[in-house]
Amino acid sequence: MGNPGPGGWAWLEVGAGFDSGGEPSTTNQRMELTAALRGIQAVKGDLTLRSDSQYLVRCFNEGWWRRWRQNSFKNSKNQPVANRDLWEQLLSEVVDSGRKVEFVWVKGHSDDEMNARVDRLAQEAARSFR
Repeated sequence: MGNPGPGGWAWLEVGAGFDSGGEPSTTNQRMELTAALRGIQAVKGDLTLRSDSQYLVRCFNEGWWRRWRQNSFKNSKNQPVANRDLWEQLLSEVVDSGRKVEFVWVKGHSDDEMNARVDRLAQEAARSFR
């Protein structure tokens, strides 16, 4: 679907639980961030989060969030960081909580079984809004 348009998110913990949902009008980035946030909130303790969103993974691994906070959530072009509400919640859950969350990038639409499973769950959730 278009961007913005109907979208879905999902997370999955190996051998445990999963959740998914969607919104009738949203963006791909917003759904990627929502999936990460919901998964982090649901899984207690330290964890490894695997995502096909380079934006999400690089933000944490390269520390983009530090400059965003220093600059009142303005990016390098001095424009507001998109989805600030979700980023602030993610930073609260990851950085401010002191939890150890390792962010690992996986190539989307590849042979990564877990990524394919959450992608199917997210697509199913998005279909309910089409």
